[in-house]
Amino acid sequence: MRSKLSKSNTKEAVFYALNECRQKTLKLFDCVDNMTLRSQYHPDFSPVGWHLGHIAYTESLWLLEHSAGLRCLFPQYRKLFAADGLPKSQRVQLPSCSEIRYYLNTVREKVLEHLEVADIEPEERLWRFLIQHESQHCEILSFVLEMAKRHQLSVNSYQLSDNSHHDMVMIPAGEFQQGNNSIDALDNEIPVHRVYLDTYFIDRYPVTCGQYQEFMSAGGYENREWWSDLGWQWLQLAQVKQPLYWHSDRAYNNHPVCGVSWYEAEAYSHFVGKRLPTEAEWEKAASWDGEANRRRTYPWGEEIPTSEYCNCDRLVGQTTPVNAYPTGQSAYGLFDTLGNVWEWTASWFTPYPGFQSYPYIGYSQVYFDNQHRVLKGGSWATRPWGLRSSFRNWYYPSVRQIFAGFRCAANIRLINI
Repeated sequence: MRSKLSKSNTKEAVFYALNECRQKTLKLFDCVDNMTLRSQYHPDFSPVGWHLGHIAYTESLWLLEHSAGLRCLFPQYRKLFAADGLPKSQRVQLPSCSEIRYYLNTVREKVLEHLEVADIEPEERLWRFLIQHESQHCEILSFVLEMAKRHQLSVNSYQLSDNSHHDMVMIPAGEFQQGNNSIDALDNEIPVHRVYLDTYFIDRYPVTCGQYQEFMSAGGYENREWWSDLGWQWLQLAQVKQPLYWHSDRAYNNHPVCGVSWYEAEAYSHFVGKRLPTEAEWEKAASWDGEANRRRTYPWGEEIPTSEYCNCDRLVGQTTPVNAYPTGQSAYGLFDTLGNVWEWTASWFTPYPGFQSYPYIGYSQVYFDNQHRVLKGGSWATRPWGLRSSFRNWYYPSVRQIFAGFRCAANIRLINI
């Protein structure tokens, strides 16, 4: 097969990306037993075993059935592993891990056979979508597995000097290019379009655990003043007093706070006299090179994400200090915009002008419902294939995702220069 692939640079790149991504996926299951495989640890997320089966199902559906025209290899799994097949709470009745792996491996064998003979150039976007699809489910797998083991984790001392992280960066008024038109771009990132923003300020670093502790110590969860009406309603129902899986150990003071809902992020920003940035503000600060008047794929340029630039791909296995990756700064001097933790923004998840769904309506379009807030930046578990400044994540504002944090912004008139 290698000799056939060498005739097409595109095929060769896809082949190696498929294999690398799959190796990373399977590594997550090295120590997963059947109880962990089937347990639902969070009502908003399916059991980890379901995600493994769904990866195989989606690959089979689009590459074998739709592209190659083959019949469904495992029709008995169609309802179980389809995204719209069963409610999440009913996805616990799963086959054994060995059976799911057999399903996964059998589908992949057929996919690689199809790759040998496929005319890949017209469908390159589909193949790259499916690599990213698996990467995204790997991150969800990481999240669920983190919940399963969080109480057993010891604190590792990733500490750097705790510089003042209250400083903000001024982003000058003007247009920038938002979005992404590359072959890797998902439908909700397309098309690139120009957006004008007035001058604003944005935090150089994500909000840290040490900073968030000040909010908690000042009675932030008890003081109605800092909460919006909807945020206060959520808090009365949620009855929480701290972020999800909060670490009180001071070794985490310089790490980004995570495990907060959008409402908690909003309340903190009010507490410090700021606000959450809009998605456009976040993306301009992370991706725009004002001197060159151009958009960067990554904050630091065009080099693919590695451990030199950011905390991603589970290479560290937890959060790191917010100033740990100086080479990953954006042109405006922001740290930690990619990797470490996802960052809530003030924006609803909506389509860009000229949006066209791909490869199906259910991927993005059904979530344009004014019920989901945008998160940007990726986390320490995000795979490189889904890590770029234009990438858009979305959650209900009530979701407390342990990979999600935030940074604050402010209007120029609110800052004492």
